[in-house]
Parts: sequence; structure tokens; C-alpha cells
Amino acid sequence: MFFPIDKIRSEFPILHQQIYNRPLVYFDNAASTQKPVQVIDAIRHYYEHDNCNIHRGVHYLSMKATEAYEEARKEIREFINARSTHEIIFTKGATESLNLVASSFGKRYIKPGDEVISTIMEHHSSFVPWQQMCLEHGAGFRVAGINERGELDLDELYGMINEKTRLIVLTHVSNVLGTINPVKEIIAVAHRNNIPVLIDGAQGVSHLQVDMQDLDCDFYCFSGHKMYAPMGIGVLYGKEKYLEELPPYQLGGEMIKEVYVDHTTFNELPFKFEAGTPNVEGVAGLRAAVHYLKELGMENIAMYEENLLKYASGKLANLDGMKIYGTAVHKTSLISFLIGDIHPYDVGTIIDKMGIAVRTGHHCAMPLMNYLKIPGTVRASFAFYNTLQEIDLLVSAIVKAKKMLE
Repeated sequence: MFFPIDKIRSEFPILHQQIYNRPLVYFDNAASTQKPVQVIDAIRHYYEHDNCNIHRGVHYLSMKATEAYEEARKEIREFINARSTHEIIFTKGATESLNLVASSFGKRYIKPGDEVISTIMEHHSSFVPWQQMCLEHGAGFRVAGINERGELDLDELYGMINEKTRLIVLTHVSNVLGTINPVKEIIAVAHRNNIPVLIDGAQGVSHLQVDMQDLDCDFYCFSGHKMYAPMGIGVLYGKEKYLEELPPYQLGGEMIKEVYVDHTTFNELPFKFEAGTPNVEGVAGLRAAVHYLKELGMENIAMYEENLLKYASGKLANLDGMKIYGTAVHKTSLISFLIGDIHPYDVGTIIDKMGIAVRTGHHCAMPLMNYLKIPGTVRASFAFYNTLQEIDLLVSAIVKAKKMLE
């Protein structure tokens, strides 16, 4: 497969710098991806030519900014194959999207004695909101476990489904294990039991082609900054039938229709859930990032990153004392590991001094770390601008760190 890696790397300015007198190797993509010049230029263009509050003016700049903003919504709808732009809500990121649904769904549907099912591999932003919502409403919060490969225990999850279940929440791709969950199968089982499903797609949308009509999930959340777009922008997809019934999450400008002293009526979708001045420049950057991903092709990206993962897995698995967490059959482009009894922070600190950025700690997944009985891991996460040569540098850095710390 031809993949224009040299051209791609030339389009990411931040990659071309020295860290501690060494070329930067960036393997912290699961936390946040870097931005191509196309995204940076889109933000600059907005501020230089279109900067204005949207939906609130009849003058030229306001109408121009509004048109660009709503065109971006159309492109996001197309990118994930939602049925309508009414189903695309712009938020600050996956965290706000998840909190929005937890708050509004809880108010509308959850009563004492009801249950929500989740998994042990969830990021805190897709674990704590449901936990706290269930505590607030007197509902049960049930958590399915995993097997030794880091794959979801489907028998346990399906065994939790009963007449009290009101929602199933799970991640598309684990940010610690890299496991790709069989979300389409789980959604089908849930729907046979008349249970809606929310998918946290923060780690999925930049690696996999996602199609809302194919998955048939009821909610899907993702962040721009993990898919080469700016920070502070994200998307909540929700089926229109649910979004119409859910109460607003925040109150203020734009989300209202009419306000009187004694009552207020709310705006139509999607504006009912977009209170206040939105992150217009973030949407411009997100639109540019989607253009970029579409030009490369999600299938091409997946194939290239799969090659990176296979190469890195083979290299790291052969190191003495190496323990890789997450060996699922279906996995995407990250590796979490420990080396013997060495603390992950110490390994990450030494690797950093060699110009290589990795993430250490619990990765906002403390329930999973407790389940695995470990303090955390070192995580190397890959993107389509990474190379096999950079993986070789990582392996050498790990070997050096091991020698220094043993």
C-alpha cells in the first residue's frame, strides 16, 4: 500500500523540532493528536476574515460565519453518516457530550431502581458521569469485566441485561488496552431488549470508519483534539427521537425560542443543546480536520496504523521483562506496558529525555487499573504520521531505560 508518509509529516509543523537535542518522536496521540497546517490555516482564516458571533446578526460577517458553521455541521453529519444535521450537537468535547447525555437522560428516563450497564475499561469521562447520575437518581450502576486479553466479557455484560436496564454505555476503543469492542453486536442485542446504547467514540473516530446507520447506536461522542482538530470542540451524535425528548443541558442564549417572566420555550434541534456563544473557530478547525481525514481515506489510515501496531507489538514483546496490557484480537494503534517492577513514571521520564513523548499513569482509567492490580502503565499510542523508524527509537529508549533503572 502506498501511503505518502513524507508528505504527511511535512504538513505537521510541530513534528519538526528538537527535544533535548533529539528529533521529537510523538507517541502520545491517544491523549491528543497534532494538527496539520490545513487545520491551523482554517483557524487563522476564520480570525482574519470571518470572526463574528453566529446566528445573531443580519450583517455580512455574521451571515458568513453562520453559513460556514452550519456547513461544517453538514460535513460532520456526512462523515459519520448521521441521518440529519439535527442529530449533530457541537460541544466542548467528548467529556461534555457524555455529561450532557448523563444529565439529560437521567432527568428524563432514570428512576429509583433502574440500572445502567457500563464496563471496567471506560475512561473516567464515560464512567463517573453515569456512576454519579445513578447515585443521584437511586439507580444501579453495573460494570462488566474483561478477560486476560483485555477483551470485554460479553457473557457477563449480556447477563446483566434485565427489565431494569435503561441504558448501556461503553467505549468503542479502550484508551488503555487498544481493544476494539464489538459495539455493533452489543447494540443489536440491546435493541432486541429495547435498551438504547451510548458509544464513547473518542478513541475510535480517528482510527476507524464510523457509520451511525450501520452501527445503529443511539448516541455517539467524540472530541476534535483526538482527531487532528483543535482542543475545546467535540460532537454529540444522538438519534433525533431521543434528542427531542431530552431536556436541555445548559440554559442561556441561542437555545431558547421565547422567554417570558413565568416560563421559557426552547429552540429546535440542534440548537436546544448549544447554549451560549459556541467555539466557532474550533468548528472551522474540525471541518478542516475532517477534510484531511477524508482525503487520506479512513481505510488507508487504518491499514497504515495496523502495520505500525504489528511492528511495535513484535519489537516490544521480545524485550526482557516486558508485560503488554491489551492483546485483543481486534485492537487499534496503542500499546500499554510495564517493565518488570519498574514504576511507569520512571520509565516515561527517561524516555522523554531521549526525545520521545509517551504517556504514563492510570490514563484516567483507575477502575481498570484497580481491576488489573497495577499502579498504571507506560502507553505509546500511534498516529498515521508516525514511522517504523520512530518505533525503533522507542525500543532503543526502553532498553536504555531498563538498564538504568534495574
